[in-house]
This record gives sequence, structure tokens and C-alpha cells, in this order.
Amino acid sequence: MQKDAAIAITGAAGFIASYLVGYLNRLGYENLYLVDEFDRPEKAANLEGKRFTMQIDRLAFHDWCTIHPGTIQYMFHLGARTDTTEMDYEVHRRLNVEYSKDMWRTCTEQRIPMIYASSAATYGGGEHGYSDRHQVVPELRPLNPYGQSKQDFDVWALDQPETPPFWAGVKFFNVYGPNEYHKARMASVIMHAHRQIGQTGGMKLFRSHNPAYSDGGQMRDFVYVRDVVQMCTWLMEAQPEPGLYNVGSGEARSFIDLARSVFAALGVAEDISFIDTPEDIRDKYQYFTEADMSKLKAAGYPGELTSLEAGIDDYVKNFLVPGAYF
Repeated sequence: MQKDAAIAITGAAGFIASYLVGYLNRLGYENLYLVDEFDRPEKAANLEGKRFTMQIDRLAFHDWCTIHPGTIQYMFHLGARTDTTEMDYEVHRRLNVEYSKDMWRTCTEQRIPMIYASSAATYGGGEHGYSDRHQVVPELRPLNPYGQSKQDFDVWALDQPETPPFWAGVKFFNVYGPNEYHKARMASVIMHAHRQIGQTGGMKLFRSHNPAYSDGGQMRDFVYVRDVVQMCTWLMEAQPEPGLYNVGSGEARSFIDLARSVFAALGVAEDISFIDTPEDIRDKYQYFTEADMSKLKAAGYPGELTSLEAGIDDYVKNFLVPGAYF
């Protein structure tokens, strides 16, 4: 990508996308077109001090692209409804499927390389593993409407005869890091741990309701947002074989490991207890996820991935404690 390239970023006021804006700024990219709903004050700080060309309302963006063909040269479509507790599929269908189809068609018609956010939620209970091979996709059974919406768009994208000149659907695993302050219940466990420890001196984790896992022994692929945006930027620059790519750490870690790392970063003695998993998510809960990163590595991705301990240490000390943004 040329430094003066016009880059559209949807969901720009949100967690991962706002971090991407800051990351691109640091690489020298400033001709950024930020797309989102910009009326939520709790997200405004994510964009403070960042350099960009203009902001465009999410609902107006498709028409804007039609009126200004040839303006956008690259698109990171990261905007989505990410609430896994929203059980009304129609909400996810409208925001995550139909809107993404509009972005795909725009990128196809105007020959814009496109990266879009998929999700590890598409893997459901993991009964088919966590490989991003396309042959597996039709067999996947997500556990909630959010995951189903991401799955439905992946299936649709793979079936399209007309595509953008390059595209990648990036399957984000459990992303944590700066700029997620606004996410409330949907924020990472690291952020919740920091708040709980500050308020009570201790950390409560969900009790296991699966006999195969001990309390706190549930395992997830936690990936630092810095690694996520580096992988996405590399994909856009290198443009390997189009398709779906896992974006994770490649290593499942337990919630006990995570909690202990937060206590260590804060220099506080460990005090971990357990509460029941809320009933509204209990039967949709993923007990294990681990990204198979072989496809991205085989495509030539050269980056080293951050360990859970190093990522949490950086996040806690340099962002959560001072209340800083990236």
C-alpha cells in the first residue's frame, strides 16, 4: 500500500478498528476514511489524536461509495454487531450479513481489495477443529446468532463467482488490548480482571459446567490486538491466496493462566474465586478454542506472536493502569 492510499475502515470507532487506525498512522498512513456511527460518546476517545481524511456515517457509506467511485483503494471492513448475548438473529443478519454483502459488492464493482472480520465463533463447539481450510466451512455449527451470522457470510463469500481483486475473511479469536473500554460486558476478561482486582482485590472467574474442564480450566486462544492488526495489515500488503484466515495466537491458554498474569502485572497477590456462568450464555459457551495458524504462516506471514504473559503485561501496565488509549 502506498502511504497516500485512500483506505476505508468500517467500525472505526470500535476496538480493533480504532487500534488499526492508530497503527496505520504510526506507519505513515493518514488518508483514512473512517466509517461508523459516531454518536456514542463512550467511543469518542478511541479516535482522539488520530489522523484521517474524513468520517462517514455507516448508513451513508454505501451510497457515498457509489457517488465517489474510484476514491477508496483499500477496505478493512471491521464493523459488526459483536454482542454474543444478542439472541435475535435478525439483528445480526441485517448488520453482519446484509451490510457485509453491500461492502463486498462495492469492492467487487470498484476493484477494491477487501479484508473483512469473520470470527472464531463460527467454529462452534470445536467438533470440527479450528482449521481455516475452506472444505471444513460448510460443516461448522456456531453456538449463537452472532457466530451464525459470521458463518453465513463466510459461506456466501466462498460461493461468489464475482469477488474483489483480493479478499480475506479474518477469523478473530479472543482479542484483547487497548481501546476496548467501551465494550462493557463484551470486553475481554483481562479488562474485567483489572477492574475487579482494583475494586475488590480479587478476581471471579466462571465456574466450569462441563465435567471435562476444571473451574478456570476452560481454554481459549487469547490474541493481543497489536498482533491482530499486524496480521491484517500484512494480508492487505502481501495479498496472498484469497480466502479465510485464522487470526489468533495459535496457543490455547486457561483462564487461570490469564488471571494469574493480570495479578502478576499488577504486582498483587492472587485471589481467585468462581461464580456460575450466566444462564443466558451457559449452553452457548465455548470451552476450548485454538487457532490453526498454519495457513497464514504458509502464506509467508513473518511476524512473531505475543505470548499471553507479555501481552497482558503490556496491556495492564501501559494502558489499563494509566487509562491510556492506543
